[in-house]
Amino acid sequence: MDIVSTFFNVDVLWNAFPLLLSGLGRTVLLGFLSIALGLVGGLGLALARLYGAKPVRWLAIAYIDVFRALPVLVWLVVVYYALPFVGIRFSPFFAATFALATVSSAYAAEIFRAGIEAIPRGQFEAADALGLHAWAKMRRVILPQAIRIVIPPLTNNSINVLKDTALASVVALPDLLKQATQAQALAANPSPLIGAAILYLLILLPLVRLVSRFEQHSARQQAR
Repeated sequence: MDIVSTFFNVDVLWNAFPLLLSGLGRTVLLGFLSIALGLVGGLGLALARLYGAKPVRWLAIAYIDVFRALPVLVWLVVVYYALPFVGIRFSPFFAATFALATVSSAYAAEIFRAGIEAIPRGQFEAADALGLHAWAKMRRVILPQAIRIVIPPLTNNSINVLKDTALASVVALPDLLKQATQAQALAANPSPLIGAAILYLLILLPLVRLVSRFEQHSARQQAR
């Protein structure tokens, strides 16, 4: 067999396409849910670390440090396989979403914190001079500026989360990689894995280009 019939077998890819497509839908849903929850959790953690009471700040710092150091795969295995021993059982989809979102929120928290700390102190003082209370100052003055700063790194983090969805196959979630592996076993041919790789590229390449555009735009803004 030559390389084309082994890795790019059109008949095998065509037969596997419905299976890959169903897995792609779950992968996209898992990725976007994990990203959205990670962004919300990350913003909350960043605000807790910067402005919470001392015990809250310590807890936020501990969470961020632990989950940034913890490999996603290890945490996913703990959530799905270890927690049932203490009476906590999650479905494969919920376990994967929970594991990805909790790790993503730790990275997003540091990104948001850096963005908030990059805002000039004069902006805080101007908001205080206008008599804005803490929440209004953050919502109307600080966060809109900070979010513009952190869009490129947040998009990079989102790309990493989407790539990490492939790890969900270890908890038997029929995502894109799991379906590709199953199709490969049924066909005794690795072409479905190549098909899965192509689908991942179709999702992720536009996001990679988007990050590049954001970074170029940010560089132009700073040069003015």
